[in-house]
Amino acid sequence: MGSNSASETAGKPIRCQAAVCRKAGEPLIIEEIEVAPPTSWEVRIKILCTSLCHSDVTFWKLSAGPVSAFPRILGHEAAGVVESVGENVEEVKEGDIVIPVFQRNCGECRDCKCPKGNICSKFPEDFYCGMPRDGSSRFKDKNGEKLYHTLCVSSFTEYTVVDVTHVVKMNPDFPIDKASLLSCGVSTGLGAAWRVADIEEGSTVAIFGLGAVGLAVVQGAKLRGAAKIIGVDLNPEKIEIGKKFGLTDFINPTTCGEKSTSQIIKEMTDGGADYCFECIGLASLMQEAFTSSRKGTGNWKDCNTWNRDAWHTVKH
Repeated sequence: MGSNSASETAGKPIRCQAAVCRKAGEPLIIEEIEVAPPTSWEVRIKILCTSLCHSDVTFWKLSAGPVSAFPRILGHEAAGVVESVGENVEEVKEGDIVIPVFQRNCGECRDCKCPKGNICSKFPEDFYCGMPRDGSSRFKDKNGEKLYHTLCVSSFTEYTVVDVTHVVKMNPDFPIDKASLLSCGVSTGLGAAWRVADIEEGSTVAIFGLGAVGLAVVQGAKLRGAAKIIGVDLNPEKIEIGKKFGLTDFINPTTCGEKSTSQIIKEMTDGGADYCFECIGLASLMQEAFTSSRKGTGNWKDCNTWNRDAWHTVKH
C-alpha cells in the first residue's frame, strides 16, 4: 500500500484470520475475526511478523486474576505496516513500518518524561485486556462475540489495533523478522545491561540463561565494553551463538562436578562478577545470581520481570 494514498479499508472493519485462545491452556484456533477501524489516538496495523514470548505462554495458562480474560488474542512481539490511523495520530501514517510495544509511552506524564524510567502513569494498568484508554475491544469473532486483547497489542492476528502510545516507527530498511524481537526480548535484555545496570567498561558480567533476553544482555554488555562476559546455560549449543553476540566464557552447570556455578564464577572473576543477570525466572537462579555477585559492589538483575526501563533505551 502506498503511503500517500488512503487505504481502501480505512475507516471500515476488516475481516481476517487470527489465532484465538478460547480457554486457558487450550490449543489456539485459527478463526475468522473482525477488526474494527481505529478510533481517535489509535493505529491499525497489518502484522507482517510476530514471535512467541514466554509471557504469551504465561497468559495462555492464566485461568484466574485481573489479567485473565477469554476468549482472547495473544501475542505482543511483532512488526508490521500501518494500514490506517484514527484522528489525532501524527506520529505515524499509512505505510509506515512499525513495531507495537506493550510498554506504552505517552511522552507527556511525569514518569514518561523522567530520565530514570518510563512507567507511563497516564493510563490505568488494569486495561491490559483491552484498549488502554477505556478497556474496550477492537476484535469480534464471526458470531459478534468480543475477543479480549493481550498487553494492548495482540499480534497473533493478521490485523490489530493499538493505541498510538504503544507504537514505534521503524527504519523501513530494518529486517522485519528481527524487528519483531525489539518489541520485548531484545529491549529487555539490552536495556537491562545498558540502562538499568549501566555496565562500565572493563566490568565482569555473568548471564544466567541464554535465550533471547540473555543473548540481548550479552550484546549489551559487549557494547558497554565489558571485559569478561560469562554465559550460564544447560544447552551446550548456546556456546557458539553466545560467542557471536560477545560471550567470552561459558558454564554448563551439569558439567561443573562438585563446584557450584557461583563458586566457578567467583574463581573466574577474582571474587564475583560485577554484574549478574538472571534471565530465566527461577527463584533458585536468582539466588545463584546473587551469590555470584562481587561482595560490596556486585549487582544482580532479574530480567525475567518486565523491565520497565528497558524499552526506554531502544526507543530513545
